[in-house]
Amino acid sequence: MSKSKFGMTLCVVLCAFGLLFSSCNKKNVNQNQVSQSEESAQSVTISLGFSTNLEDPRGVASLLFKDEVEKNSNGRIKVMIHPDGELGADGDLIKGIIDGKVDMTVSSAGNFAVYATKLGISAMPFLFSDFDEAWAFMDGDLVAEVNKTLEEFGIVVLSHFDNGFRCVTTTNKAVKSVADMRGLNIRTPPNQIVMETMSALGANPKPYAFNELKKALKDGLFDSQENPIPIIYNSKLFEEQKFLSITNHSYDAMPLVIRLDLWNEFSQADKDIILAAAKKAQDLDRKLVKEQTESYVSKLREEGMTITNPDLKAFQKATSGVIDVFTNVYGEELLARLKAETAK
Repeated sequence: MSKSKFGMTLCVVLCAFGLLFSSCNKKNVNQNQVSQSEESAQSVTISLGFSTNLEDPRGVASLLFKDEVEKNSNGRIKVMIHPDGELGADGDLIKGIIDGKVDMTVSSAGNFAVYATKLGISAMPFLFSDFDEAWAFMDGDLVAEVNKTLEEFGIVVLSHFDNGFRCVTTTNKAVKSVADMRGLNIRTPPNQIVMETMSALGANPKPYAFNELKKALKDGLFDSQENPIPIIYNSKLFEEQKFLSITNHSYDAMPLVIRLDLWNEFSQADKDIILAAAKKAQDLDRKLVKEQTESYVSKLREEGMTITNPDLKAFQKATSGVIDVFTNVYGEELLARLKAETAK
């Protein structure tokens, strides 16, 4: 081969090799850039705070939510759990989400009604006979429409946890009739429907932070409180309250929520991961609340509580006008739909 031909062949080979190297290097750079871009855009840590302990169904379900999100996002989305009011009481947590200081919380629907009033609608007295009725309502179209009103305050509902049916506990006397409710100094959440229900029964309701409730009961600030049976047991309220009356006067739905601006930062794929985890957590929470409601009465009796099962017809009659008190808040059309959907 002549020197000129050899030189030309070598030049072609070198050029081809150079182009191949350049192409591969460019491809690797682009892949690294995409990988780094995705990581920086999608890696995030979410704070999830609530007022009860980790043993409470919402605590157990929140841990499942954390595990599911972190597993299915390959660790890109981390969830930091803050129980026991570490980030504040229920009202503080909700305001924290509105102010952009808290990412997520799970709290009674009535606590959100301080802002989006219609969210408290499921707490109307004696609206449901059992959990299945309540869950069917919470998963229906009316609640989905009501949840949209919370977005005006920068909050998105992901799923509906369950807090159970609220019951009355007292320090010094058993509640066996409506007459026994009269004059009770009773702690309630900042839920206008629950407060109006207690007033209709003759009690004197006052809202107070749940994470400070046990001490308040110990100090004698209240002689009564009302909460679902799992809460009464898991938070050891039986240590301060000696009587439990199974009144089931109000169903306590608990939306699991996230900040709207944070939610909008996620890709649709990551939103799907979070929603799937929220649904799994909801199902676990509901299962636990139902089981504990059914089984913890005997445990509370073992802890020394006196349990009463009053005839609830008189309680229902005494509170029958509560729904009409809120006509101006909810509007006649919404209340008519509520009555139609929950008619026995």
